[in-house]
Amino acid sequence: MSDEEPYLVQPAPGVYAYVQPDGGWCLNNAGFVTDGGRTLLVDTAATERRALALREAVVAAGVPLPRTVVNTHHHGDHTYGNGVFAPEALILGHDNARSEQLAAGHQLELIWPATDFGAVDIVPPDLTYSDRATLYVGATEVRVVHPGVAHTTGDSVVWLPGQRVVFTGDLVFAGGTPFLAMGSLAGSLRALELLRSLDAETVVPGHGPLTDPSAYDSTERYLRYVAEIAREGRSKGLSPLEVAQQADLGEFGAWRESERLVANVHRAYAELAGKPEGAPLDILAVLTDMTVMNGGTPILCHA
Repeated sequence: MSDEEPYLVQPAPGVYAYVQPDGGWCLNNAGFVTDGGRTLLVDTAATERRALALREAVVAAGVPLPRTVVNTHHHGDHTYGNGVFAPEALILGHDNARSEQLAAGHQLELIWPATDFGAVDIVPPDLTYSDRATLYVGATEVRVVHPGVAHTTGDSVVWLPGQRVVFTGDLVFAGGTPFLAMGSLAGSLRALELLRSLDAETVVPGHGPLTDPSAYDSTERYLRYVAEIAREGRSKGLSPLEVAQQADLGEFGAWRESERLVANVHRAYAELAGKPEGAPLDILAVLTDMTVMNGGTPILCHA
């Protein structure tokens, strides 16, 4: 469990980012947009306790509780807290985010049985969209855009054109390693081009501190590095684990969760084999390989 307390950053009037240090496994970012009369929340949190703390942060900011929650994707660290805000708030997400969340169920408890997630009900989106949706919080325009298959098959980007603030979900991990096990390497590269086209000034990543569009460049360098070592390794008949164990991470070695490299090589191998983007991987094999990459110690949920 992280000893660092979550904090609020206000990158523009009426726009708040809720940052949960250190941004490791299960410690996601959320945020909210408000005009003082209505509030829209972007993502929730991994545990009941942390979702209640997010709720308290909204109240402490002196604004109404949200009437709308946008989920950037289905993973439990971004959605397990939905029940703290529903049914008063309507939950919006991509079509695939709903089906993925229902299929995943209480997946985090299976991966991290020792973590106290609290009383978590799986509350999927009430309203879904396929390509893009536009909402208004007073005069503030909120564009919700599906970037295609990237981190998952059901990602959403939340873009505030008037404020030039973008909530990327897990398309960006500031200071952390991307995670493609349920998405696509090629699709993640395309998603970065979409993000660049928005011309944001402030980037609220899915994990880690607020950043700027330079994060797209470092993320792209990492993804292209994964693609390169995967091509070379597959041509030599190496397994994803062998590729990851032999890799020199260089500038990416200091990023959190470097063990995700092997998961990303698994995804790259699947795409090199011609499998569809987002096609399911053997998650048990991926988790086992990440444990090996983590020095034989199971990865920990930091929430």
